[in-house]
Amino acid sequence: MSQIKLTSSLNRLVLINIIKAFDSDDFPHAVHRIPFEMRPKNSKPHYRCCIHKERAAIRERIIAGLGYSVADDDQVRFLNDYATDAMNRTEIDREVLTAIDTACQGCRSGHIHISDMCQGCVAQSCISSCKFGAIRVENSKAIIDQDKCKKCGLCVKACSYDAISRLRVPCEEACPVGAIHKNEQGVIDIDFKRCISCGACVAGCPFGAIHERSQIIDILREVKGTRKVVAMVAPAVQGQFPESLPRIASALIKAGFSHVLEVAEGADLTTVHEAEEFKERMEEGEPFMTTSCCAAYKELIRLHMPEMNKYVSDTPTPMNYTAKIAKERFPDCVTVFVGPCVAKKKEGLDDESVDYVMSIEELGSLFVAREIEISECEAYNFPVASSSEGRGFAVTGGVSGAVASAAGESCTLKSHCINGLDKKTIGLMKSYAKKGACPEGNLIEVMVCQGGCVGGSSVLSPTGKAAAKVKNYSAESRSIRELVKV
Repeated sequence: MSQIKLTSSLNRLVLINIIKAFDSDDFPHAVHRIPFEMRPKNSKPHYRCCIHKERAAIRERIIAGLGYSVADDDQVRFLNDYATDAMNRTEIDREVLTAIDTACQGCRSGHIHISDMCQGCVAQSCISSCKFGAIRVENSKAIIDQDKCKKCGLCVKACSYDAISRLRVPCEEACPVGAIHKNEQGVIDIDFKRCISCGACVAGCPFGAIHERSQIIDILREVKGTRKVVAMVAPAVQGQFPESLPRIASALIKAGFSHVLEVAEGADLTTVHEAEEFKERMEEGEPFMTTSCCAAYKELIRLHMPEMNKYVSDTPTPMNYTAKIAKERFPDCVTVFVGPCVAKKKEGLDDESVDYVMSIEELGSLFVAREIEISECEAYNFPVASSSEGRGFAVTGGVSGAVASAAGESCTLKSHCINGLDKKTIGLMKSYAKKGACPEGNLIEVMVCQGGCVGGSSVLSPTGKAAAKVKNYSAESRSIRELVKV
């Protein structure tokens, strides 16, 4: 299945092997054998000093792939016991991420470093640039007091010799809310009291030391059961495979799902209701409204920015609307949202209409494990035609553009997009809330991931390439104003 290009990722290889184990005659035993089959006796290590440490890292990835926390593992329990419990559990733990100790490189904390390239120049621009008095010169060399340094990077820009550099820790740097740090052993730890489940650390760590806790076994168990299982595919799925969304939907049917719905169908309802909500808020004199389909944004508001809460749209997300449609259309069905990020797993746990969430990475792994060629599948006929605006929710500007289209030209709407969360954009939004005004617009679209949902932590395709595919697919559809009375 080279077309999906999954085999270069260790995490995805582990997922593929877990699914193959599920399809075997003895799931627990097959799971137990995965580390030894992936790193056989006398094989050469790929990224650690020996195959034994690599087996340990694979073992912990399997624990996460079975849906459990690696932090709770005592290293004594057998993988076959985890597999047996995964087949029998009835509840999913609320934390959607887990840190993998054995995969962590134990990077030194991020800091500003002065190299031997320092010339001890007369200008001393590094000293004059520092607002915190953290730099001094001794023996014709600049020295940084790390206790005073705020890591602002102004000295890095000021040095004419490029002798000052900022050493970054990717996972810590990626986290917009400071939820990632080192524990007493010097390896990664997640502060779940601060974590907003955005998944930036998952995408940021080059060692794969942070892993989603998968629900794949719970989903496969339901697919194998007697109830109808409905896959709800997010608009971002369109940009992740070479083939079109209707063929991907057909491949899901081949994988065992009963029905497939476009989440764009729910997005159309979100669009119409949010347009009405926006009009009402503006008529009531509110300065602006924020719109976002991302649970990570809602967690940001709850944990770190409560002052913005009164400006947040109350309209349900496309996932919620689609899940309700599925429950009405197929009574007693099991709903599985298929999407691009960790945040949707968090949202699914809080939505009684959503039973499980599968990432795009897990979807691709499922196709590989079951040898399903999407290109050989016929196009699936979705029961309801979605609008171009609903299908465009996956890219930055898509949500606000849809609301503007539904609101109509008579409504004074000026949109402003937050294209990716970081400390700077969070500070900007806090200033909007504090001032009670947004100079850039009255409808603020918040995309937690750069580029939109197509840039999520679990995607397979580059953001730009995926966005182009989504836009092309959306262009084939009719406008929401043609499909719905607005």
